[in-house]
Amino acid sequence: MKYLRWLLFPFSLVYGLVVIIRNWCYRTSIFKSEEFNFPIISVGNLNVGGAGKSPMTEYLVRLLKNEYKLATLSRGYGRTTKGFLIADNASTAATIGDEPAQFKQKFPDITVAVCEKRAVGIQELIPNHEIIILDDAYQHRAVKPGLSILLFDYTTINEPHLMLPAGNLREPFSGRQRAHALVVSKCPPQITMHQQDEIIKRIRPYAHQQVFFTAISYLPMRDMEGMAVSGEIDADTTVFLLTGIANTQPLLKHIRQFTQNVIHHKYPDHHQFGPKNITKLAEAFHVCNTSSKIIITTEKDAQRLREPALLPYTEALPVWVLPIGIQFLNNGKQPFNQIINHYVREHTTHRSIH
Repeated sequence: MKYLRWLLFPFSLVYGLVVIIRNWCYRTSIFKSEEFNFPIISVGNLNVGGAGKSPMTEYLVRLLKNEYKLATLSRGYGRTTKGFLIADNASTAATIGDEPAQFKQKFPDITVAVCEKRAVGIQELIPNHEIIILDDAYQHRAVKPGLSILLFDYTTINEPHLMLPAGNLREPFSGRQRAHALVVSKCPPQITMHQQDEIIKRIRPYAHQQVFFTAISYLPMRDMEGMAVSGEIDADTTVFLLTGIANTQPLLKHIRQFTQNVIHHKYPDHHQFGPKNITKLAEAFHVCNTSSKIIITTEKDAQRLREPALLPYTEALPVWVLPIGIQFLNNGKQPFNQIINHYVREHTTHRSIH
């Protein structure tokens, strides 16, 4: 892998130069970056892959939805549709993307919207909402959010700061300067203060940035319909793990606390599952002769498993869905909430929920 990085390094230089020029054009107003007199919170990261953006977006939704009329706006990665759409009960991962579909299922009372051009989507949402949360929008420079939350994945924090394709950075590490708050996600709950200090040295926050540390909070498992399931996983259980997410390390580590018998059917991030994938899983599951066995998947993957073409295959299988949330470490929850609430109160002109 090290040698491959060196081979790809010249391409990273070219890609990095293009991104630097693009960012400079936005910074100097050669390219238009639209700013709104309206509370807009952006959640994003510098690296490709998952850093916990969806759990952070959901955390913000829970924090704010009871006091303000709120909307989430995503690009809708992987959807088959185009333009501005508001999710409804018939929306699926194919029509709006897996993460927006997850938001809509978990928070049916908020507005979940998708649009490739975020400025267009914001204009559509402003008249009937009080806050908009932009999911995975840190590199979307055509909009200048009022508050940007930048996530760093603890499991990859020590990787070289190299641009794509040799590394995993979407933009130079200096791009972190635009963020208002930095969050190191997926930390082990027992992370020491010394380890945190080393991470802060690695991140090198600017004076205006506060750094928070969070861990994954694994919630009780549910079935594909969102209902609580009965049963436990123990050392004798065989788990068939089905994933199409960027980073599976924390999930595998969590499951292996209960059983070492894990058969992982691993696919790329946002993989569109097809009948062949589920048939392969079903065959392996039925061949396994252990008396205790279960299939586990993530919330995001479950959205793509709900496609009508797959239902004849998935309905015959005992699939458990493992939801996750976030847990702030070092008593960071209250100061983080204060940053969010203060920003929203300062920039909300209409406080009442319509």
